[in-house]
Amino acid sequence: MINKANKIKENLRQFIGSPVFYSLSLLNTKFTEGIKYLIEEAQCLWLVIDVSAICKSPINTDYFVCINLKKLSKKEQKEKGYAALITYDDGNGNVFYEAHYNYTDFPLDEIRLYFVNDTLMLPSEY
Repeated sequence: MINKANKIKENLRQFIGSPVFYSLSLLNTKFTEGIKYLIEEAQCLWLVIDVSAICKSPINTDYFVCINLKKLSKKEQKEKGYAALITYDDGNGNVFYEAHYNYTDFPLDEIRLYFVNDTLMLPSEY
């Protein structure tokens, strides 16, 4: 039997490019079909809202942002005092922001997303 995280990871592989875009009108952000699938299956609209807010804030001066979410192991959680970390960088490893989350129910241990020209997408959709 395949668990939820593995099913989501497997299904995310099918998203290559995206002819359809959806909109998060709250922050005037567009997102792709892969992100729509992720929102529905991982129940993570919070992630799209948080990422959009950071990427559209004055602290971001790049048109391309690489977003990396990583859930920490139990040991790391005890050491660092938080459950997950999202880093925002320019694609060359130059981190301009880190967000620490005390709790997350996100089903994947990690994921990378891109935010390009006000559009959030999976790397395979870039």
